Amino acid sequence: MNLILASTGSYPRIGDTPELQGLRRALAAADRGECTPAELAEVEQEMTRRAIAEQLEAGIELLTDGQIRWYDPISHLAGKLAGVKINGLLRFFDTNFYFRQPVLTARPQRTRPLLALEYRFACDALAALVAARSVQGTPVMKVVLTGPYTLAKFSLVETDALGALGARAQAYAEALAEEIHSLVEAGAEFIQVDEPALVKYPKDWEVFADALQVLAAARRQALPPAKPWRLALHVYFHDPTPLYEKLVGLPVDVVGLDFTYNPRLVEVVASVGSPIPLGLGLVDARNTRLETPEELARQIERMLPRIRGGPCYLCPSAGLEYLPRDRAFAKLALLQRVRQALHH
Repeated sequence: MNLILASTGSYPRIGDTPELQGLRRALAAADRGECTPAELAEVEQEMTRRAIAEQLEAGIELLTDGQIRWYDPISHLAGKLAGVKINGLLRFFDTNFYFRQPVLTARPQRTRPLLALEYRFACDALAALVAARSVQGTPVMKVVLTGPYTLAKFSLVETDALGALGARAQAYAEALAEEIHSLVEAGAEFIQVDEPALVKYPKDWEVFADALQVLAAARRQALPPAKPWRLALHVYFHDPTPLYEKLVGLPVDVVGLDFTYNPRLVEVVASVGSPIPLGLGLVDARNTRLETPEELARQIERMLPRIRGGPCYLCPSAGLEYLPRDRAFAKLALLQRVRQALHH
């Protein structure tokens, strides 16, 4: 079975060298009113190109734009919807990062693109880098959306109509379904929905599953795209083992899992198997220590024969913004070494 090397989501926006400090300087200047939105956008574009270039250099085949423009995984999407205002800062799970909390003043509505324009820019940047570097193979740009359940879980409400968690999740799902249509029309081949809140709050399964059905239905209703595309779900920041069999039964093409919370998950996958490809998040996105390629290869060898439906994806357990930039690159480069160890 093929094993595709993939980024999971974010990539560090800042590095140690002066040229990798540009976005920090531009954001500080913007806060002081000394940088125009156009000037800030230009810096964001340059750092996006750099993030894509480093993924290519590491041998990644399914890339992201590094989410360089994202202030956080919640407000970047919710804040672009009508009916949503952005409140104060809250800690994002148990990380040292924070998100700006959405407040729903009315039913959230998609009135403009959320990620489609960013996706087109990333595709153009990738194409230019591939041509300039004569990259072998055909790297693919992935789109990552924070899922409707996680958005709903971390939102406040000022309207009784959306007081129930399920109502909020359905409203977000309808807005995201419209964005998925737009992304597919723009040529997206791989759309990943992140639902980290699910594995932390498994009692909300029905709310989550009902919202995911809206996205799955949107896929069935979409006009036939120019290319086939895949809908993936990724969960992280908690142990997915108790939900494993339910996760692989969902109406998606790929399920991405964080293997860093429970060493038993490898045993479960090897025993139960999966009817669909998995994202094997075996490389810890929150620990600077580099794993041993041979050890990860042994774990993969135990699981792959039990996974059906096509190639799997070897990836970090979550986005890499929680690491220093040099360690984030090392984690991506490690994926290539793991795959090489599989063939020895």
